[in-house]
Amino acid sequence: MSVNVTDNYKVSSYGEMNHQSDQYYINQVLEGEVNAFSILVERHQGLVYTVVYRMIKNKEQAEEVAQDTFVKAYTSLNKYRGDAKFSTWLYTIAYRKSLDFIKSSKRMMTSELIEDINEGDIESVTDALGYLQAQERKKIIEESIMKLPEDEVAIVTLYYFEEKSVKEIVEIVGLTADNVKIKLYRSRKKLYSILKHYVSPEISSKNGRAI
Repeated sequence: MSVNVTDNYKVSSYGEMNHQSDQYYINQVLEGEVNAFSILVERHQGLVYTVVYRMIKNKEQAEEVAQDTFVKAYTSLNKYRGDAKFSTWLYTIAYRKSLDFIKSSKRMMTSELIEDINEGDIESVTDALGYLQAQERKKIIEESIMKLPEDEVAIVTLYYFEEKSVKEIVEIVGLTADNVKIKLYRSRKKLYSILKHYVSPEISSKNGRAI
């Protein structure tokens, strides 16, 4: 039995009732209704790909790892016990698949030299971002996030974009709660340090200095 995970998912009649819980479709798959898995893919493919892409930083390779994630989830679905949310279990697979790929590619997790930044700087950056058009702001934030180390970008994405709790992130990345909190704090400062370089003209203009 196999599952086809592509960019264009064909959702069967289940698409008409995809308001059901994840567990409903998990049960359907385990009972032999293979097509029900397409609903789970459709629901979670966006963030799975986002986490993988931000860690791997290559679109084609990220697509392959994301597909491997869903194949692994499908073949291991009978091992899912419901102790954690299905999304948490799924993102754990995505995170580990991404790390495996990075290690196999012999890539090192590195971080650019980032200047120290205080709360006042963070406030200035936030204000400057507010002056930008939404599309431009989104692009700048995305590019800045991509400059974070692979493990940190995953934690930032899960916490700020998927609104996962620290407890859930602990389950996904296998670190202690204290380590996750430290990484979140450091990553936030790093991110604003990177963002500061993007929006420095806006900050200068706002403060009345020549650009």
